[in-house]
Amino acid sequence: MKDISFFEQVWEVVKLIPCGRVTSYGAIARALGSAQSSRMVGWAMNAAHGQPDVPAHRVVNRNGLLTGKMHFGAPDEMQRRLQAEGIKVKKDQIVHFEKLFWDPIKEIGGE
Repeated sequence: MKDISFFEQVWEVVKLIPCGRVTSYGAIARALGSAQSSRMVGWAMNAAHGQPDVPAHRVVNRNGLLTGKMHFGAPDEMQRRLQAEGIKVKKDQIVHFEKLFWDPIKEIGGE
């Protein structure tokens, strides 16, 4: 994956997140061997809205909070997309986050 940009690497990982599961900015950064780049993963998610098939709504912060929701146009769009996949959200936080968490290192390898 080194021949493509960091943003493109992030998007390739995000495309692998199964429907009904979520991951964090930090987990993606660690899977790409760049553990200190969580914020850059967030920037990639913000830039992903023009990318087809990148389910950016499945990426949240390390506590399961919908910190990127302001980048989805409507204030409730991120939550609406998650709920359409069966994910419960209460007060902008994923309910049962630990159970729904998808760890890219465990699932696809990395680091």
